[in-house]
Amino acid sequence: MDTIIKNGLVVTADGRFEASVGIKDGAIAGIFEPGLEPAAAEVIDAKGLAILPGVIDMHSHHREGSLPGFEYKDTIYTSTLQCAAGGVTTSVAMPNVTPPPNTLDLLEKQFAIYERDAVVDWNFNPAPTILEEVPGMAATGIAAFKFFMVVDTGRSYPHMPGIGVHDHGKILEIMQAAAAQDVPLMIHPHDQALMDVIEQEFWARGERDALAYAKAYAAHDGVIWETAIATLLRLQKAAGCHLHILHTQTAGSVQLIREAKARGQKVTCELNPWALFLGCEWAAIQRLGSYALSYWVPEKNVPGLWEGVRDGTIDIIATDHAPHTREEKEIGWTDGWKAHTGTPSTQFYLSMFLTAATEGKLPLERVVEATSTRPARLFRLDRKGEIKPGFDADLVLVDLDTEYEVRDEDVLSLVGWSPYAGRRFKGKPVRTILRGRTIYVDGKVVGEKGYGKQAVSTARHAHKAAAE
Repeated sequence: MDTIIKNGLVVTADGRFEASVGIKDGAIAGIFEPGLEPAAAEVIDAKGLAILPGVIDMHSHHREGSLPGFEYKDTIYTSTLQCAAGGVTTSVAMPNVTPPPNTLDLLEKQFAIYERDAVVDWNFNPAPTILEEVPGMAATGIAAFKFFMVVDTGRSYPHMPGIGVHDHGKILEIMQAAAAQDVPLMIHPHDQALMDVIEQEFWARGERDALAYAKAYAAHDGVIWETAIATLLRLQKAAGCHLHILHTQTAGSVQLIREAKARGQKVTCELNPWALFLGCEWAAIQRLGSYALSYWVPEKNVPGLWEGVRDGTIDIIATDHAPHTREEKEIGWTDGWKAHTGTPSTQFYLSMFLTAATEGKLPLERVVEATSTRPARLFRLDRKGEIKPGFDADLVLVDLDTEYEVRDEDVLSLVGWSPYAGRRFKGKPVRTILRGRTIYVDGKVVGEKGYGKQAVSTARHAHKAAAE
């Protein structure tokens, strides 16, 4: 045996138990009763710690593309440093980089940067906006496709041309193409026609700051979200694809998705930490302005969101990690439509949900399921997301009792700030292990550039083989 982790509390989606975990050749080789462990070259004492599967973040914006553009915010290397420190062992990126990958050639160029620089395992969700490119990209082992239903007004980023689709006929065509390739389709829901009307009303009144921006996107009880989701659900029924809805943030959206699942539709969704720990507090938006946006989630939605996470209607938790510089946020005090939207969170989001478990808002086992096991199963990531023999030895050791304060000086992102600075969370990753190798310990990332590998799906490989 290469490594034995002993004296820890193993926590899975199904329960928790005292056990030792054996690792050999990068994989979990056995689960042993305390005192019955075999000899090993390395012994890690996890006394007082919980042993969780490494976190799988299905939605992160890593900023660096195959051409210069937005890597001043974060690079693939610095993004994956944050992952390692936060207990994330697999991170899946989004296509709003320069250029946005929507062809096989651009996707392979993107892959090459990860192969060179990633500290953790990775995948990438390209944009399926060029239909003839869909089969080739599907064959590369991608986790999903992704597009946005958004048109940016007042700025050209982060929702640039090449990744946005708003025409319902085009959406149906893309859904059919994704279904034909058996690849999940992630969609950022948004009703642009309604937003055009809503924001013009704000502008006519001279309201353009970050608070106006927040109110506009939440207007009429989140109508831009719920009408878009209702449309997507109906199109999914026609196309038969696996639809994965992003940014679930209203109680009405949860109910629409719950009803679709009850009808047997192949639909899943995710929740982002800003919806429950940041954007749901109007006082935080008043204090932080664009630094707190992503989006405002009026507080009446919060009980429905927690219920959706608990009962599994909301399948997974993913970050929507989206770093921007202070300069790109500061402009929001005068013009929220010019400020870049999104907030960084990868480094700290596991702690947020561990805190929620401590407070009784959801079981610890459900945290593991939503952040590790369910993402791996939904997106068919081979050998990921579980503590079982034969699975990759991707593990995070956490101290459930340690309480700490988020500080800007501890942020590993190039932007150097966190909207959660000053907040205290209980539950801290103390060691992250990727395929048997420690990549974070004693408060430092010790993983190396290029150690990360693509987390692929056996189902995708089977599909490719069948096509050949």
